[in-house]
Order: sequence, then C-alpha cells, then structure tokens
Amino acid sequence: MDKKAIVEVHCLCKRFGNVRALDALSMTVFESDIYGFIGPNGAGKTTTFSILATILKPDAGTVKIAGIDIRRGDQIRPIIGYMPDTFGVYEDMTVYQYLDFFGAAYYIPAAKRKGLITDILELTDLTFKKDAMVRALSRGMQQRLGVARVLIHDPKVLILDEPASGLDPRARVELRELLKELSGMGKTVLISSHILSELSEICNRVGIVEQGKIVFEGTQPELAERMIAYSTIVVETEPEDVEKALQLLQGAAFAKDVTRTENRLLLRLNEGFSDLSSIPAFLVGNGCRIRKFSAEETSLENAFMVLTKGKLA
Repeated sequence: MDKKAIVEVHCLCKRFGNVRALDALSMTVFESDIYGFIGPNGAGKTTTFSILATILKPDAGTVKIAGIDIRRGDQIRPIIGYMPDTFGVYEDMTVYQYLDFFGAAYYIPAAKRKGLITDILELTDLTFKKDAMVRALSRGMQQRLGVARVLIHDPKVLILDEPASGLDPRARVELRELLKELSGMGKTVLISSHILSELSEICNRVGIVEQGKIVFEGTQPELAERMIAYSTIVVETEPEDVEKALQLLQGAAFAKDVTRTENRLLLRLNEGFSDLSSIPAFLVGNGCRIRKFSAEETSLENAFMVLTKGKLA
C-alpha cells in the first residue's frame, strides 16, 4: 500500500533583503518517513523548517501539512512538533515541571497530563531524571528533553533541526534509536544534521538542498543510482584480454573515460547511464573473460560532496 504524502512543499520562495534564501524549493514527505534534509550552511534548511513550523511566512509558494495549508497556523501547530537547532530551556524547573508546563500550554487537562508525561518520560528514557533540575542535565539529556517536549501534544510530524548537535557518540546512538521508534509508531520525522553517517543509517528518504533549491530527493537506493555516473567502476580481466577490453570500453557510448592499471580497468560513466549489468554482458559478448566487476560504494557523504558546492543562496 502506497504511503500518503503528509508534507507537500511546492515552489517555496523566501528572501531576506537581497538574499534569496529559498528559490522555488519543492519537496514531498510521506507518512512515517524519516526524511533527512541536508545541505551546506546557508543552503536554506533552517529557513524551510521555520516556514513549516509557521514561524516564518513564505514570499511565494504553497505548503500543506496533512492536507492543511500552512497559512492556517492555528490548525497546523497542533499537528507538528518543532525542535530548533538552539532552543531555550527553563533551567529552574525540574524535568517533570518543564513537560507539565508545555502540556498546559497545549491546553492538555491536568488530570491527563500526569499519565501522558509518565509515558513520554519512559519513551525518551528520562524517567530517572524526572525530578532533576533542567540546568543539571547533560547536553544529551537536554536534547532528549527537547524531543520529549515536542511529543507532549502527540503531533503527527516532528521537525528536528540539528538534534544531534553537540552530542557524544552514545547520545547520538540513543537519539537515533528513539527516532526509529517514533517512526515505527507512525510519526513522520524531518531531520537536518551535519552528521551524514548518522542520517544514512536512519533515513528512508533524503532531500539535498543547495542555494534554496532541491538538487535531489528520493530514497537512498535512488541516490546510489543517481551517483553511478560519478562512481568508478573496476573491471579486471584475464591478462591476455585486458587490451581488448580497454579498446572496447574506450569506444563504448556509455564510457566517459577509461584508465588502465596492469590488468585492472577503471571506468567512469557518462551521466544518465545506470545499467551496470549491461557492461559485463557487453565485454563477455565480445570475447573478454572477466575476473572482477564492481562499483565503488556511494555514501551519503560522497553524494553530498558531488551534488553540492557549498555556495550560499
């Protein structure tokens, strides 16, 4: 069964004076996605998230969350939970008081809040800290409390801007597992992070943004297919066949360039070509005996470096 789109952004534009922060940005996020939103500093990530959270108004374009136009902020805010990259905490409260305060801000009745806070503390592994002062929490605990806060009103969509910033490795792993659990509960998670290796492990879809535009959106397998043209293909033949294979590949329409190192050929493909299985079939069909055929693995970091240049909008 196909998942429904829950966040739909079309041709979103935003300027700050002469700076064009968003330039006709479009993206689609589906229910229960963990959607990684990545790009260089200044690419438009925080601006996009601020618009989704109804903090900023776009200059042009449309945004719908759960079918509701973003301009209906009174209807949008109850269904989203927004955690900015820097967020204020009330240091003179206990963890329980902090969550109770935000529960009251969302008009959750006092009789219901107690059980709700107990459940959220358990979900975020903060039960043992419920009576601790917020100021005494470690950075990781404060980030976890931030996630607990955005869950207090049971939103459909979580918008998390750099939630792993400043966390040690253990805290990042714990946060990653929490986000997986929330997705399994039916929550949709939009997350930005500079720790791309972390995103690659949890995100089922990614959007790469630069200069206020989406330069790629899709699943990680789709990203790997897109990156084939930028990968190096290793072809190793029997020694007596290597020269013939070199000549065949140099004359092939799909080959951008071919270099030889002893019995190994390093092949770069023309952009748009992705049918890797046809290459060994082509060589074998022309009498070459292949020992090895492989493509270098494309990581999210490699794709990021290839598809973005780090330019500001």
